[in-house]
Amino acid sequence: MITNNEITSFLEEQTSCLNLLQNNTQEIVKIYDVLAKTRKKGKKVFTMGNGGSGSTASHFVADLLKTVLTKNNKRFSAFSLVDNIPVLLAWSNDVSYDVVFLEQLKNHLSKGDVVIGFSGSGNSKNIVDALRYARKTGAICIGFTGKSGGKMKQFCDICLQIPSNDMLT
Repeated sequence: MITNNEITSFLEEQTSCLNLLQNNTQEIVKIYDVLAKTRKKGKKVFTMGNGGSGSTASHFVADLLKTVLTKNNKRFSAFSLVDNIPVLLAWSNDVSYDVVFLEQLKNHLSKGDVVIGFSGSGNSKNIVDALRYARKTGAICIGFTGKSGGKMKQFCDICLQIPSNDMLT
């Protein structure tokens, strides 16, 4: 059974994280500006992540395709690389799970597109390798991560590091 103290402690941790996140408004504005320009230019947005980060990547695309529709603006062209289960299974079975995002980007990515990686640690090999490829291709790379930002931050044009080591935050 959970106690009032445990709930209070949890909520205080979340509040602290959100308060610290206010120090990152510059990155948030940059991400917004990149996405707005991407929509205006008719370029594509790709998202990726593993586990819970994969769910976030999928939901982010749903929001881009439905929630942010505004009158007199173009619609987003956005794709979650986690949503095509047969493709994920084929690449992971036939080659390696390490290439499931990279190989999909090879089919669709163009210069000026945006690739967004979600990774709590920032060290997921399949995310890092896909961002490395995207950057070489001329895509704009955005990362959402926690902890220290991991390896992926070196391949991101913008990396929003959530000020928490808690993977459940």
